[in-house]
Amino acid sequence: MRITSNDGTELFVKEQGTGRPVLMIHGWPLQADTFDDLGLALAEAGLRAIAYDRRGFGRSDQPASGYDYNTLVDDLTAVMDELDLSDCTLIGFSMGGGEVARYLTRHGAGRVRDTILISAVVPYLLKTDDNPEGVPGETLSAIARGIKEDRPHFWAGFFKDFYGVGVLAKPVSDEVLYWNNHMAMQGGLKATLDCATAFGTTDFRPDMASFTVPTLIIHGTADKTVPIDATARVAVKAIPNATLKEYPGAAHGLLATHKEEIQRDVLAFITNERTAHANVRHVGALPHRP
Repeated sequence: MRITSNDGTELFVKEQGTGRPVLMIHGWPLQADTFDDLGLALAEAGLRAIAYDRRGFGRSDQPASGYDYNTLVDDLTAVMDELDLSDCTLIGFSMGGGEVARYLTRHGAGRVRDTILISAVVPYLLKTDDNPEGVPGETLSAIARGIKEDRPHFWAGFFKDFYGVGVLAKPVSDEVLYWNNHMAMQGGLKATLDCATAFGTTDFRPDMASFTVPTLIIHGTADKTVPIDATARVAVKAIPNATLKEYPGAAHGLLATHKEEIQRDVLAFITNERTAHANVRHVGALPHRP
């Protein structure tokens, strides 16, 4: 399915299942297919799972501009309007958490039942004097240089950190790394660079008050891509009625490395286990399945 945003950009949208909608917004530099496992679990649980390729990535158009968060939220709104979504769960992974935050600021929560942030960049990723746990600007500049110099080579190293692959640790297969490299290369160069600037430098701290619905935050404690101390541990203090689940020792790419745990925790939250989540500010990770 293709949906046209208000500036004429066509977005590729995929969905499975019926029932109450769950709209999932993917991370950089990937695409909607990263939600396939979670989407299938949601559909099998009687929910309508929807994901779309962000402009510039995957099967969506690659316009020359529009990679700021306000325009990206226009795209999100176009999907919600075209599919007539209400009582909807919004899930933002990594960069996608920014779209969730900015959508709530610009449009409110009238059509949103609850929100989930997984390895998300909110509230502010960049290291500044008043955000000392953030990522240094030079690190973000090095990412841009690496992409410009040799994208395929850059992604090969990037996704090892993304999934926590090391000399001894191998939480995903070589094939998953290859698949991610391929998806990343499908993104336009301009889109890839501009989106890195957007998620790296956009300050979402003013948007935190817009989270007026129950919110689940999931983050790995060993995330090198989006460090937990600058993001999830700050966000849970700023968002009313928020719950943080930390996955000990987990890296950034939780949708693949911890897919069973993600499915379990997401389903438990959105199938209305509200009593367990009410007024909880911090919850440790649930134990892994045997």
